[in-house]
Amino acid sequence: MIKKLFSTDPLWSDYGLVGIRMLTGLLMAYHGAEIFSRSAMEVYLTWDVIKALPAPEAMVYLGKGIEFFAGICLCVGLFTRVAALFMAINMLFICFKIAGGRFYYEDQHPFLFALIALIFFFTGPVKWGLDFMILKKQK
Repeated sequence: MIKKLFSTDPLWSDYGLVGIRMLTGLLMAYHGAEIFSRSAMEVYLTWDVIKALPAPEAMVYLGKGIEFFAGICLCVGLFTRVAALFMAINMLFICFKIAGGRFYYEDQHPFLFALIALIFFFTGPVKWGLDFMILKKQK
């Protein structure tokens, strides 16, 4: 076991990536579920940075909708690369436009979500995702 720990070979990479993909998707969908709470959405609309956006209400609903649907897709591994790309763009927008570029301290969560999304943009769903099962059947 010690040799595996210090080896350059991947260690249970499929299992690990699937677990991270599913947990990240669930967390993102949880944050996006605020789209169903009018009171939560109204809080965002009071922020000055949101008020300065074109069509602020539409932007808030679009952002939360992306979080919700991209999170679900990421969790089940469906349209993984597309969902990850939308999630990364959304999180980077939050990080650099809404939070003013503060990605290295108090507002680091959107940036970390963007980095995780980019991992799945590049790796795809790996095994145990709907994309993998659908594409495997087509071959």
